[in-house]
Amino acid sequence: MATAQPKAHSTPVLSVSPIVLSAPGRGEDLQLRVSAPITGTQLPIIVFAHGFGSSMDAYAPLANFWAANGFVVIQPTFLDSKTLGPNPTASHGEAVKAYLADPRKLDMWRYRVADVKRILDQLDLIEDSVLGLKGRLDRRRIVAAGHSFGAQTTAMLLGARVIESDGSLGEDLSDARIKAGVLLAAGGRGGDALSPFAIEHFPHLNQSYAEMMTPALVVAGDKDVSPLTVLGPEWFTDAYTLSPGADWLLTLFGGEHMLGGISGYLVTETTDEDPERVAAVQGLTCAYLQSALDPANGSWAAARTAFASSAKQVGRIDGK
Repeated sequence: MATAQPKAHSTPVLSVSPIVLSAPGRGEDLQLRVSAPITGTQLPIIVFAHGFGSSMDAYAPLANFWAANGFVVIQPTFLDSKTLGPNPTASHGEAVKAYLADPRKLDMWRYRVADVKRILDQLDLIEDSVLGLKGRLDRRRIVAAGHSFGAQTTAMLLGARVIESDGSLGEDLSDARIKAGVLLAAGGRGGDALSPFAIEHFPHLNQSYAEMMTPALVVAGDKDVSPLTVLGPEWFTDAYTLSPGADWLLTLFGGEHMLGGISGYLVTETTDEDPERVAAVQGLTCAYLQSALDPANGSWAAARTAFASSAKQVGRIDGK
Protein backbone atom coordinates (compact mmCIF):
# COMPACT_ATOMS: atom_id res chain seq x y z
CA MET A 1 0.00 0.00 0.00
CA ALA A 2 1.50 3.33 -1.04
CA THR A 3 1.32 5.94 1.69
CA ALA A 4 2.47 9.52 1.72
CA GLN A 5 5.48 10.20 3.89
CA PRO A 6 4.95 12.24 7.06
CA LYS A 7 5.26 15.99 6.59
CA ALA A 8 5.84 18.90 8.94
CA HIS A 9 2.85 20.92 10.09
CA SER A 10 0.31 18.77 8.24
CA THR A 11 -2.41 19.52 10.79
CA PRO A 12 -2.85 22.23 13.45
CA VAL A 13 -1.84 21.00 16.90
CA LEU A 14 -3.21 21.78 20.35
CA SER A 15 -0.77 21.46 23.26
CA VAL A 16 -1.89 21.54 26.90
CA SER A 17 0.22 21.68 30.08
CA PRO A 18 0.50 21.09 32.90
CA ILE A 19 -1.83 18.19 33.36
CA VAL A 20 -1.21 16.88 36.87
CA LEU A 21 -1.57 13.26 37.96
CA SER A 22 -1.60 12.44 41.65
CA ALA A 23 1.47 10.35 42.51
CA PRO A 24 1.54 9.41 46.22
CA GLY A 25 4.99 8.40 47.45
CA ARG A 26 6.76 9.97 44.51
CA GLY A 27 7.66 13.23 46.22
CA GLU A 28 6.10 15.32 43.46
CA ASP A 29 2.86 14.94 41.53
CA LEU A 30 3.42 13.91 37.92
CA GLN A 31 3.16 16.76 35.42
CA LEU A 32 2.42 16.16 31.74
CA ARG A 33 2.20 17.97 28.45
CA VAL A 34 -0.25 16.57 25.89
CA SER A 35 -0.05 17.56 22.23
CA ALA A 36 -2.72 16.42 19.78
CA PRO A 37 -4.00 17.21 16.29
CA ILE A 38 -7.17 19.29 16.46
CA THR A 39 -8.93 16.91 14.05
CA GLY A 40 -9.14 13.16 13.63
CA THR A 41 -10.38 10.17 15.57
CA GLN A 42 -8.91 6.84 16.65
CA LEU A 43 -5.64 8.62 17.32
CA PRO A 44 -2.63 6.51 18.33
CA ILE A 45 -0.63 7.51 21.41
CA ILE A 46 3.09 8.19 21.88
CA VAL A 47 4.47 8.45 25.41
CA PHE A 48 7.77 10.29 25.15
CA ALA A 49 10.47 10.02 27.83
CA HIS A 50 12.84 12.99 27.98
CA GLY A 51 16.56 12.82 28.57
CA PHE A 52 18.33 13.51 31.86
CA GLY A 53 17.44 16.89 33.38
CA SER A 54 14.93 17.85 30.71
CA SER A 55 11.14 18.20 31.03
CA MET A 56 7.73 17.99 29.39
CA ASP A 57 8.44 21.33 27.69
CA ALA A 58 11.39 20.11 25.62
CA TYR A 59 11.68 18.13 22.36
CA ALA A 60 9.13 20.32 20.57
CA PRO A 61 10.61 19.45 17.13
CA LEU A 62 9.56 15.84 17.69
CA ALA A 63 6.36 16.28 19.71
CA ASN A 64 4.89 18.87 17.33
CA PHE A 65 5.80 16.86 14.25
CA TRP A 66 4.32 13.63 15.57
CA ALA A 67 1.13 15.37 16.70
CA ALA A 68 0.77 17.12 13.33
CA ASN A 69 0.90 13.68 11.73
CA GLY A 70 -1.88 12.16 13.78
CA PHE A 71 -0.42 11.07 17.13
CA VAL A 72 -1.39 12.17 20.62
CA VAL A 73 1.94 12.84 22.31
CA ILE A 74 2.18 12.61 26.10
CA GLN A 75 5.33 14.04 27.69
CA PRO A 76 5.90 13.55 31.43
CA THR A 77 8.35 15.52 33.55
CA PHE A 78 10.45 12.98 35.45
CA LEU A 79 11.99 13.50 38.88
CA ASP A 80 15.48 14.18 37.49
CA SER A 81 14.20 17.27 35.66
CA LYS A 82 16.03 20.51 36.40
CA THR A 83 12.63 22.25 36.41
CA LEU A 84 11.80 20.54 39.71
CA GLY A 85 14.97 21.72 41.44
CA PRO A 86 16.00 25.04 42.95
CA ASN A 87 17.94 26.04 39.82
CA PRO A 88 15.98 25.28 36.62
CA THR A 89 18.69 26.94 34.50
CA ALA A 90 21.55 24.88 35.95
CA SER A 91 24.19 23.62 33.57
CA HIS A 92 24.32 19.95 32.70
CA GLY A 93 27.29 19.48 35.04
CA GLU A 94 25.49 21.19 37.90
CA ALA A 95 22.41 19.05 37.25
CA VAL A 96 24.52 15.89 37.40
CA LYS A 97 25.98 16.97 40.76
CA ALA A 98 22.48 17.59 42.13
CA TYR A 99 21.35 14.21 40.84
CA LEU A 100 24.26 12.39 42.47
CA ALA A 101 23.39 14.04 45.78
CA ASP A 102 19.72 13.03 45.57
CA PRO A 103 18.95 10.12 47.93
CA ARG A 104 16.52 8.77 45.32
CA LYS A 105 19.17 8.51 42.60
CA LEU A 106 19.51 4.71 42.65
CA ASP A 107 15.77 4.35 42.08
CA MET A 108 15.31 7.27 39.68
CA TRP A 109 15.15 4.96 36.69
CA ARG A 110 12.40 2.95 38.41
CA TYR A 111 10.38 6.09 39.12
CA ARG A 112 10.57 6.90 35.42
CA VAL A 113 9.20 3.52 34.36
CA ALA A 114 6.48 3.75 37.02
CA ASP A 115 5.55 7.21 35.75
CA VAL A 116 4.89 5.89 32.24
CA LYS A 117 2.78 3.05 33.63
CA ARG A 118 0.86 5.59 35.73
CA ILE A 119 0.12 7.55 32.56
CA LEU A 120 -1.24 4.46 30.81
CA ASP A 121 -3.35 3.66 33.86
CA GLN A 122 -4.89 7.14 33.87
CA LEU A 123 -5.69 7.80 30.22
CA ASP A 124 -9.29 8.59 31.19
CA LEU A 125 -8.17 11.54 33.31
CA ILE A 126 -5.72 12.70 30.66
CA GLU A 127 -8.37 12.53 27.95
CA ASP A 128 -10.79 14.55 30.09
CA SER A 129 -8.13 17.21 30.74
CA VAL A 130 -7.65 18.23 27.10
CA LEU A 131 -10.46 20.16 25.47
CA GLY A 132 -11.80 18.29 22.44
CA LEU A 133 -9.83 15.09 23.02
CA LYS A 134 -12.58 13.04 24.67
CA GLY A 135 -13.35 9.87 22.74
CA ARG A 136 -10.58 10.37 20.17
CA LEU A 137 -7.82 8.10 21.59
CA ASP A 138 -7.14 4.63 20.22
CA ARG A 139 -5.92 2.80 23.30
CA ARG A 140 -5.12 -0.31 21.28
CA ARG A 141 -2.33 1.63 19.52
CA ILE A 142 0.17 2.86 22.07
CA VAL A 143 3.90 3.30 21.43
CA ALA A 144 6.78 4.74 23.45
CA ALA A 145 9.81 6.80 22.53
CA GLY A 146 12.67 8.29 24.47
CA HIS A 147 16.01 10.04 24.21
CA SER A 148 19.16 9.16 26.19
CA PHE A 149 18.03 8.42 29.80
CA GLY A 150 14.53 8.44 28.32
CA ALA A 151 15.58 5.80 25.80
CA GLN A 152 16.68 3.62 28.72
CA THR A 153 13.25 4.20 30.29
CA THR A 154 11.57 3.21 27.05
CA ALA A 155 13.77 0.15 26.61
CA MET A 156 12.74 -1.14 30.05
CA LEU A 157 9.11 -0.83 29.01
CA LEU A 158 9.92 -2.80 25.84
CA GLY A 159 11.55 -5.63 27.80
CA ALA A 160 15.18 -4.71 28.45
CA ARG A 161 16.39 -5.66 31.93
CA VAL A 162 18.81 -4.26 34.48
CA ILE A 163 21.45 -6.75 35.67
CA GLU A 164 21.64 -6.93 39.46
CA SER A 165 24.90 -6.73 41.40
CA ASP A 166 24.92 -10.53 41.80
CA GLY A 167 24.68 -11.00 38.03
CA SER A 168 21.02 -12.01 37.97
CA LEU A 169 18.44 -10.34 35.77
CA GLY A 170 16.33 -7.72 37.48
CA GLU A 171 12.58 -7.46 37.38
CA ASP A 172 10.75 -7.57 34.05
CA LEU A 173 9.13 -4.11 33.81
CA SER A 174 7.84 -4.42 30.26
CA ASP A 175 4.30 -3.30 29.49
CA ALA A 176 2.21 -5.19 26.94
CA ARG A 177 0.13 -2.09 26.24
CA ILE A 178 3.12 -0.62 24.39
CA LYS A 179 3.25 -2.11 20.89
CA ALA A 180 6.48 -0.58 19.53
CA GLY A 181 9.18 1.91 20.43
CA VAL A 182 11.80 4.39 19.25
CA LEU A 183 15.12 4.56 21.11
CA LEU A 184 17.07 7.75 20.43
CA ALA A 185 20.72 7.70 21.56
CA ALA A 186 20.08 4.76 23.88
CA GLY A 187 22.95 3.66 26.11
CA GLY A 188 24.32 0.26 25.23
CA ARG A 189 25.17 -2.90 27.12
CA GLY A 190 26.51 -2.95 30.66
CA GLY A 191 29.32 -5.03 32.10
CA ASP A 192 32.80 -4.27 30.81
CA ALA A 193 31.40 -1.72 28.34
CA LEU A 194 30.72 0.75 31.18
CA SER A 195 33.20 3.34 32.36
CA PRO A 196 34.26 3.39 36.04
CA PHE A 197 32.16 6.59 36.45
CA ALA A 198 29.04 4.83 35.15
CA ILE A 199 29.67 1.74 37.28
CA GLU A 200 29.95 3.86 40.42
CA HIS A 201 27.09 6.29 39.88
CA PHE A 202 24.66 4.74 37.38
CA PRO A 203 24.28 1.02 38.18
CA HIS A 204 21.02 0.90 36.21
CA LEU A 205 23.15 1.15 33.06
CA ASN A 206 24.35 -2.39 33.69
CA GLN A 207 21.62 -3.55 31.35
CA SER A 208 20.76 -6.39 29.03
CA TYR A 209 18.89 -6.05 25.74
CA ALA A 210 18.62 -9.80 25.15
CA GLU A 211 15.11 -9.84 26.63
CA MET A 212 13.76 -6.85 24.65
CA MET A 213 11.24 -8.48 22.32
CA THR A 214 9.04 -5.50 21.38
CA PRO A 215 9.68 -4.03 17.90
CA ALA A 216 11.78 -0.88 17.94
CA LEU A 217 13.66 1.58 15.78
CA VAL A 218 17.06 2.49 17.24
CA VAL A 219 18.57 5.86 16.25
CA ALA A 220 22.27 6.53 16.85
CA GLY A 221 24.81 9.16 15.85
CA ASP A 222 28.15 7.92 14.54
CA LYS A 223 29.96 10.72 16.43
CA ASP A 224 28.20 10.20 19.76
CA VAL A 225 30.92 9.77 22.40
CA SER A 226 29.93 9.28 26.03
CA PRO A 227 31.78 9.32 29.38
CA LEU A 228 29.49 6.47 30.45
CA THR A 229 31.27 3.88 28.31
CA VAL A 230 34.80 2.80 27.45
CA LEU A 231 33.58 2.15 23.92
CA GLY A 232 32.96 4.61 21.13
CA PRO A 233 29.79 5.56 19.24
CA GLU A 234 29.11 1.89 18.48
CA TRP A 235 27.86 1.53 22.09
CA PHE A 236 24.73 3.39 21.04
CA THR A 237 23.88 0.69 18.50
CA ASP A 238 23.80 -2.14 21.09
CA ALA A 239 20.04 -1.80 21.55
CA TYR A 240 19.71 -2.84 17.91
CA THR A 241 22.41 -5.47 17.63
CA LEU A 242 21.68 -7.19 20.96
CA SER A 243 17.88 -7.04 21.02
CA PRO A 244 15.65 -9.64 19.34
CA GLY A 245 12.87 -7.06 19.07
CA ALA A 246 14.66 -4.04 17.62
CA ASP A 247 14.25 -4.48 13.89
CA TRP A 248 15.72 -1.29 12.41
CA LEU A 249 18.74 0.94 13.01
CA LEU A 250 19.09 4.52 11.76
CA THR A 251 22.69 5.74 11.94
CA LEU A 252 23.10 9.50 11.45
CA PHE A 253 26.37 10.60 9.87
CA GLY A 254 28.06 13.21 12.05
CA GLY A 255 25.35 12.86 14.66
CA GLU A 256 26.25 13.50 18.28
CA HIS A 257 24.11 12.92 21.36
CA MET A 258 21.45 15.52 20.50
CA LEU A 259 21.10 14.08 16.99
CA GLY A 260 21.21 17.48 15.31
CA GLY A 261 19.05 19.35 17.82
CA ILE A 262 15.96 17.26 18.60
CA SER A 263 15.66 18.65 22.13
CA GLY A 264 14.32 22.03 21.04
CA TYR A 265 14.10 24.71 18.38
CA LEU A 266 16.50 27.06 20.21
CA VAL A 267 18.85 24.98 22.33
CA THR A 268 22.36 25.74 23.52
CA GLU A 269 23.35 22.17 24.40
CA THR A 270 23.32 21.03 20.77
CA THR A 271 26.89 20.74 19.47
CA ASP A 272 25.96 19.11 16.16
CA GLU A 273 23.18 21.44 15.01
CA ASP A 274 21.83 20.23 11.68
CA PRO A 275 18.24 20.86 10.51
CA GLU A 276 18.48 18.07 7.93
CA ARG A 277 19.47 15.60 10.64
CA VAL A 278 16.52 16.67 12.79
CA ALA A 279 14.19 16.40 9.79
CA ALA A 280 15.41 12.85 9.19
CA VAL A 281 14.68 11.90 12.80
CA GLN A 282 11.24 13.51 12.61
CA GLY A 283 10.12 11.88 9.39
CA LEU A 284 11.66 8.46 9.83
CA THR A 285 10.52 7.93 13.43
CA CYS A 286 7.00 8.99 12.54
CA ALA A 287 6.87 6.71 9.50
CA TYR A 288 8.28 3.79 11.47
CA LEU A 289 5.67 4.12 14.23
CA GLN A 290 2.80 4.50 11.76
CA SER A 291 3.76 1.28 10.03
CA ALA A 292 4.58 -0.56 13.27
CA LEU A 293 1.02 0.06 14.44
CA ASP A 294 -0.52 -0.82 11.06
CA PRO A 295 1.30 -3.38 8.89
CA ALA A 296 -0.78 -2.25 5.90
CA ASN A 297 0.57 1.27 6.22
CA GLY A 298 3.40 1.78 3.74
CA SER A 299 4.86 4.91 5.32
CA TRP A 300 8.02 3.22 6.61
CA ALA A 301 8.87 1.57 3.29
CA ALA A 302 8.25 4.83 1.43
CA ALA A 303 10.32 6.82 3.91
CA ARG A 304 13.25 4.39 3.66
CA THR A 305 13.21 4.60 -0.12
CA ALA A 306 13.11 8.38 -0.11
CA PHE A 307 15.87 8.57 2.49
CA ALA A 308 18.18 6.25 0.54
CA SER A 309 17.64 8.19 -2.71
CA SER A 310 18.01 11.72 -1.30
CA ALA A 311 20.72 13.87 -2.85
CA LYS A 312 22.47 14.46 0.51
CA GLN A 313 23.09 11.29 2.49
CA VAL A 314 22.68 12.18 6.17
CA GLY A 315 22.59 8.61 7.40
CA ARG A 316 22.09 4.91 6.79
CA ILE A 317 19.22 2.53 7.62
CA ASP A 318 19.90 -1.11 8.45
CA GLY A 319 17.26 -3.77 9.08
CA LYS A 320 17.22 -7.34 10.30
